[in-house]
Amino acid sequence: QVQLVESGGGLVQAGGSLRLSCAPSGRTLSTYAMGWFRQPPGKEREFVAAISRSGTNTAYADSVKGRFTISRQSAKNTEYLQMDSLKPEDTAVYYCAATGKLSDYAIRNSQDYVYWGQGTQVTVSS
Repeated sequence: QVQLVESGGGLVQAGGSLRLSCAPSGRTLSTYAMGWFRQPPGKEREFVAAISRSGTNTAYADSVKGRFTISRQSAKNTEYLQMDSLKPEDTAVYYCAATGKLSDYAIRNSQDYVYWGQGTQVTVSS
């Protein structure tokens, strides 16, 4: 069974940066379209960013556009989320996810994702 493992979360002051990583454990995962989602305290899970299988196409939530950058290293099937200019409202549990789709679209809909990580906490203090 494939599992995704996130790392890189933590506590940072407003204006700071963090880099999240996500890699599969267990068996090798095909080069699926991947993404990041987050769940702020007391709120529903929301889309953050997505990247196509080739890495050519990306998509971002309006709230993070210009501050966050999603990337991937396809050879290792690893994805990253570089988060700059962090704000207190970015505080959330961040989840990486992979679709089961060999798609070169960046996919925003969480229902299209079949593999999920356990989540990593990101806390931004004011």
